[in-house]
Amino acid sequence: MNFSVTPLVASALAAAIPLMIAALGELITERAGVLNLGLEGMMLMGALASFVAVTHGSGLVLGAVCGILAGALGALVFAAITISLQANQVATGLSLTILGTGVSAFAGRQYVGFRAPAVFDDWPIPWLGQLPLIGPLFSLNVLGYFALAALPAIGWFVFRTRPGLELRSVGESPSVARSLGLHVTRIRYLATLFGGGMAGLAGCYYAIAQFKMWQDGLTSGNGWIALALVVFASWRPWRVALGALLFGGVTALGLWLQTVGIKVSTFALASLPYLATVVVLVTISADQQALRRYAPASLGKPFFDGD
Repeated sequence: MNFSVTPLVASALAAAIPLMIAALGELITERAGVLNLGLEGMMLMGALASFVAVTHGSGLVLGAVCGILAGALGALVFAAITISLQANQVATGLSLTILGTGVSAFAGRQYVGFRAPAVFDDWPIPWLGQLPLIGPLFSLNVLGYFALAALPAIGWFVFRTRPGLELRSVGESPSVARSLGLHVTRIRYLATLFGGGMAGLAGCYYAIAQFKMWQDGLTSGNGWIALALVVFASWRPWRVALGALLFGGVTALGLWLQTVGIKVSTFALASLPYLATVVVLVTISADQQALRRYAPASLGKPFFDGD
């Protein structure tokens, strides 16, 4: 049997990238004090929009843009209802997930089983892509490299720039931020739209980079794992990457075990990522002081500043 772990690393990275993209977007949204549980719905809408775009002759770039816009549109609806109309964020987010799942299933029924005519292929970097163990890190497609670049960029933005400080201020105390002249509603809208766009891009990754086809429920509930990643990461970008790789590794473990000849129930393997999510959330929730210390103080709380 071949016990090389390089294929496991490659599969873990492939599974981790869309989780990282979606979780980084949600991190920005939650840093502004907005809790959007509609991640799964926005990912499915982005996946369908990008797949339909490339199926009807659009290029890959335009397909990705369509995915981003579809996710952002879902986020805009969520923002209008929760930020402007002050509706409950949890209920609205769950409704957005149900809406996105239903719309994608209905609108995509004629594309079920179709292969994408254009896909994001891997672009291995010469020499580096051949390295053992870490080679897969240099053999990604363009969306994978984007995710790696977005990680330090978002970390720098959140903790090293004035707009990042304003974002965190709004998430901690919108009333104080408003008293200092910050436009709370505007900042929350922009953060929510960014999170939606990133969710749509993550859906695009599933449709035309990883699976390269359309099927109902293409994201397989990974939007919920991305939400859990934000909590796991304590709302810090670098820990999002660590968590995404961990969950990606759990997801890829089943395929790797089958590759090396170890027989495990497919049902048990399919449940591993969700079991890992439950275990992580239970473990994190046990330390309430740490949660309160790192979570934005106004997360999920409505605020109207008249903007």
